[in-house]
Amino acid sequence: MPRPTRFRPALSRRARLGATTVAALVAGTAVFGVGQATAEHSVPRTDKEIPNLTQVQDKIKAYYGDTVTADGEHYASPHSNYARQVRGIEAEARTYLSKALARHDRAGKQSEPVKPAIVLDMDDTTLLTYNYELQVGFHYTEESQDKYLAHTDMDPVFGMNRLVNWAHAKGAEVFFLTGRKEAQRDWSVRNLKNVGYGVPLDRRHVYLKNKENPPAYLPCGATCTTVEYKSGTRKHIESLGYDVVANFGDQYSDLSGGAGDRTFKLPNPMYYLP
Repeated sequence: MPRPTRFRPALSRRARLGATTVAALVAGTAVFGVGQATAEHSVPRTDKEIPNLTQVQDKIKAYYGDTVTADGEHYASPHSNYARQVRGIEAEARTYLSKALARHDRAGKQSEPVKPAIVLDMDDTTLLTYNYELQVGFHYTEESQDKYLAHTDMDPVFGMNRLVNWAHAKGAEVFFLTGRKEAQRDWSVRNLKNVGYGVPLDRRHVYLKNKENPPAYLPCGATCTTVEYKSGTRKHIESLGYDVVANFGDQYSDLSGGAGDRTFKLPNPMYYLP
């Protein structure tokens, strides 16, 4: 986050149910019956090229195993296909990190050590926005996000708190790198602590986007794209003497631009961030 209004054209900064979802549906992986997507054009030629919005939302809810509490709150199920997919990615990451961190440990005993680090996005990488998304009807606004974050903790993405704590115990420095605005720092740090991320969460380890006072290490300043902001910050982290052995994100823009040995893409069909 931050994000624009839902369901705006693909050029908006965050397009809900965006290009990634639409591309998959256009490819014919979903059955919509009458009106299903048949081809992809930048401007649809007929209604048949546009996935039915209600059916897309229903599929997203089914994928997350939508669970409704007695007071009407929506939560993702730990038994959902989403949770199973996440667990598979985490298992792959743990196997990789076991080897990468062991290599760093051996190398550090032989020469001047470079400390290994992992970098993680926040929304839908370490904190699950599903409850917020359903509460606002997939219609993001800065005001609704501020109101939610000020008083509500998002659940951790299933198992990511355990993976992060394990990697830290194995010697990895942990950095959070999010597009959330600087004014949301206290809420974000509180949330991470409350859902079990037992790693340092000071300003040196948690990076938020500061358009009013952008850091000097970002040449693009307040005009950075997501890729420029995130890759530039990872390069800054490496300049401090770290090797980013793994970079985690739910958007390809979280992972592009280099400055990371290995990337891990978390699933997110709810929105797209170019």
